[in-house]
Amino acid sequence: MALNIAKIAVSAAIYSIDRLYSYLIPEPLAGKVLPGVRVTVPFGKGNRRSEGVVLKLTDSSEREKLKAVESVLDPEPVFSQEQIKLALWMRERYFCTFYEAARAMLPAGMWFNAESRRKVGDKTQKFASLAVSAEDAAQIARQKHLTAPKQEGILDLLSAVGEAAVADILALTGASASSLTALEKQGLVETAVREVYRRPVRIGGDTAEEIRLTPDQQAAFDGLLDLMSSGKPSAALLFGVTGSGKTSVYIRLVQEALKAGKTALIMVPEIALTPQLVDIFSSHFGDDIAVLHSSLTMGERYDEWKRIRSGMVRVVIGTRSAVFAPLENIGIIVIDEEQEHTYKSENSPRYHAREVAKFRCVQSGALLLLGSATPSVESMYAAKTGRYGLFTLENRYNARPLPDVLIADMRRELKSGNGGAVSSLLREELKKNIDNGEQSILFLNRRGASSLVMCGECGYTFECKNCSVSMTYHSVGSNLRCHYCGWSEPVYEECPQCGGKLKFVGVGTQRLEEELRELFPGVDMIRMDTDTVARAGSHQKLLSQFRDRRVPILLGTQMVTKGLDFANVTLAAVISADQSLYAGDFRAHERAFSLITQVVGRSGRGEKSGRAILQTLTPENPVLKLAAAQDYMGFYEREIGVRRLLGAPPVNDHITVTVTGADEGMVLRGCVRLADIIRSAGASLGVTVLGPAPAGVTKVNNRYRYRLTLRLTNSRETRAMISSVLRSFSGESENRRLAVFADADPLE
Repeated sequence: MALNIAKIAVSAAIYSIDRLYSYLIPEPLAGKVLPGVRVTVPFGKGNRRSEGVVLKLTDSSEREKLKAVESVLDPEPVFSQEQIKLALWMRERYFCTFYEAARAMLPAGMWFNAESRRKVGDKTQKFASLAVSAEDAAQIARQKHLTAPKQEGILDLLSAVGEAAVADILALTGASASSLTALEKQGLVETAVREVYRRPVRIGGDTAEEIRLTPDQQAAFDGLLDLMSSGKPSAALLFGVTGSGKTSVYIRLVQEALKAGKTALIMVPEIALTPQLVDIFSSHFGDDIAVLHSSLTMGERYDEWKRIRSGMVRVVIGTRSAVFAPLENIGIIVIDEEQEHTYKSENSPRYHAREVAKFRCVQSGALLLLGSATPSVESMYAAKTGRYGLFTLENRYNARPLPDVLIADMRRELKSGNGGAVSSLLREELKKNIDNGEQSILFLNRRGASSLVMCGECGYTFECKNCSVSMTYHSVGSNLRCHYCGWSEPVYEECPQCGGKLKFVGVGTQRLEEELRELFPGVDMIRMDTDTVARAGSHQKLLSQFRDRRVPILLGTQMVTKGLDFANVTLAAVISADQSLYAGDFRAHERAFSLITQVVGRSGRGEKSGRAILQTLTPENPVLKLAAAQDYMGFYEREIGVRRLLGAPPVNDHITVTVTGADEGMVLRGCVRLADIIRSAGASLGVTVLGPAPAGVTKVNNRYRYRLTLRLTNSRETRAMISSVLRSFSGESENRRLAVFADADPLE
């Protein structure tokens, strides 16, 4: 019997009505509609044309009642059976539609008009990205459906990809530059000109010498090789201090995987780290590597995806979305700096790359290797309880000592009359480095000049008109800017409420740079934050200047904390070690410890010994003391005790449910009602409901956000209950102006 019915996941089906829809395969499309191909179908009462993915073929006696497939978009399946299984798993695990999961797996250009794709050959290119969340952009796009359809198309595209070249956006959507400019003026989109990567072939120069492992590295390699060669899925944590040579172990394992006829995936948390890793790996594997990250244009990502899918390359290096690379016969997946929050997607599907990698390793019988100097508490807990293997590198490569860590008490600085961001201790140590021709890296996790502008007389502060946050002062351009929605306005000369004199409170990277230039006139320095990277063109360009010109001082936000390996850097400093310690959620101490350890680890990686300075108002804080001592296990034992008291991950699982809308009262009432429903439905499953409570930033882009935190065991049965409640809640007419979504394993 001919299979002439296609079961299709349709893009227009929102979460509350997401299921497989049956469509008749017309005779002219017989043999073309296959599992894994994309098709267009009529959907809904108005038969609106929608894209879909064919999951399977069946037969039915009710063919006359079915709508027919309109067209086939792919000459052959773009999803393998393994990818279809992965998408189905993600749909159930991350409370998303099948189409959202599938869309995450393919390069962005494939979801739009492939015929109009253009390859860009310029060295610099203008990029556009959302200045608001993808959820908000999608909702605003729907509102523009009738009044500004071209703007709607741009927002839909950016909601899917996050960022794209302006040329690609205009070509794929058919919009004009004026539509993009209008969105930029509305604060919905922001643009920047920067250097773009072309197809990254042979970035690494000469062929590298054979790797010689130290005894510690060899012991770790041998144990990991046994796991990888077993043919069974396994997971392991490689816990090694900064500079201990974890990358050498990765390379040797990849070499063995390729010898066995398998493939390998290497993941890094930041785009800035990708060129360095590609440089190292290409010196060992030549052109047998592909790169996937968001700095590639859509055309370049598509080309790399095709090379991977065709089997032309066997090693893939990339950031979070690279976890979906269409590799077959995977032998090993490495997630470097596995503790980093950038591996977690904030938009639907809200997946964690580590969990997706686990699924792929189970499917392939591969090794999942997590590497870090400061592993996440969850990963170390899994290693300590036997779920992961644990391998340790206790010493730096070539026995280089860890930096000496000095504490600068900023309370004493204030008492002595120093109200600036640079302590007297840091000033002295910077001068020593400058005099000796050595380099320094300074970390401050706040861009802009001042975090707050307020009236010294009446206390008035400048709050964003769209969000419930204070605006940040930027001295370049002399304006106030919201870092959530992108709204900006000029700085007032006096308080608009009482006419009083304004005070600039707090320090950002711009103010720090200004202070350093006053302290060390004529000394070169480079600032790296999202503002300067957008102007300069790329992270790599600035880092190359720092290395090649031996610029004395590099200062910046988190992009200067990880993966940088400069032999001449002998001083690293955390300007405000307290900043991340008191963020107010249960992972604050973990993030602070990791950040501080990473910064300290940038110093003394060459032949010269290094030192580090932590500036703090609370030098007695135990987390700072443990970070200064580089005592991760001491920190872990302390932190896991706190997690047990809180009932927080990894002791229990968390799922958050967030309700958003334009009317705060309606959002809160909806959240209260949802809490009651979940308490009732989850009572027999041991679900504890905490909240409702406002999100950390309650209003973003004129939409209010309240959430519930569910403490539970994240099982299939529990997720099914939550999914059922969300679908029912979203389908009720009184909730039509509200949006609701769930996030498994949230970061906050």
